[in-house]
Amino acid sequence: MATIAVESVPPPAVARRAGRGQVSGFGAPRNFLGNRFVYVVLSPRSRGLAVGVNLNPDRECNFDCAYCEVDRRSGPVGTELDVDVMGEELGRTLALVRSGGLAAVPAFHGVPPYLLRLQQVNLSGDGEPTIAPAFLDAIHAVLHVRARCSPPFFKLVLLTNATGLNRPAVAEGIRCLTNQDEVWAKLDAGTQTYFEQVCRTRVPLAEVLANILGLARKRPVVIQSLFPLIDGKEPPEMEIREYASRLMELKLAGAALPLVQIYSANRPTANPACGHLPLSSLSRIARVVREVTGLRAEVF
Repeated sequence: MATIAVESVPPPAVARRAGRGQVSGFGAPRNFLGNRFVYVVLSPRSRGLAVGVNLNPDRECNFDCAYCEVDRRSGPVGTELDVDVMGEELGRTLALVRSGGLAAVPAFHGVPPYLLRLQQVNLSGDGEPTIAPAFLDAIHAVLHVRARCSPPFFKLVLLTNATGLNRPAVAEGIRCLTNQDEVWAKLDAGTQTYFEQVCRTRVPLAEVLANILGLARKRPVVIQSLFPLIDGKEPPEMEIREYASRLMELKLAGAALPLVQIYSANRPTANPACGHLPLSSLSRIARVVREVTGLRAEVF
């Protein structure tokens, strides 16, 4: 049986230098470096520095997760993704990172050099990237930037709640990715009741599971599962068992799931009732996943 792999966030002294704004004790915020759509962030799950592309500057999302750091109470902000500008920002940001120039940015003074090496480029957002109208155009633009870049090759990672994986434009975009690129799909619950409590969406859990299965039969999918404290309460033990059962069902149905990421709310959330689950509880969830499914599970 595999041991638990615990990835710690950067120490507070590093986290305070890793971005602008108030920083929690759990992790570092994004730093846009003056960009509109492209940012850098120190990410435990990326195992270092990730460059992110915000495909949802308008904050549009079909989930309203209890733990989300994006405050949607004021509604959409009306900012649309400009794909041409995004491509230019991505090229400049990658050049800055590769040149070592990020260390000269005040927010990153004192950060160890190994944490400033690029690990991946994330296709993510302040909403759900797969429902972004310009999703396919954005994929093509990022791939164009990668094709123009001198080595080393960088890995692309699509972070998604899986609801848009069955959209034709999304499927076409994913087909453009290489075998070195990855898709990380969210799965935060094992029952419809808990799914509604945490993800607060009209999309049924069964649809999320079906979309994950459909893609994971074609290419590996990393499962990302965030378990928060809600009103001071941890996820029920039965819910964790049901969650592990859903993973096992996916595996038995032919889904290639190389990794399950177990983590909690690493940044301050917009919901004051939502908090960070203790490491011991996250480790227990990972242990259940391994025991029930035999899948590799890591705690962050």
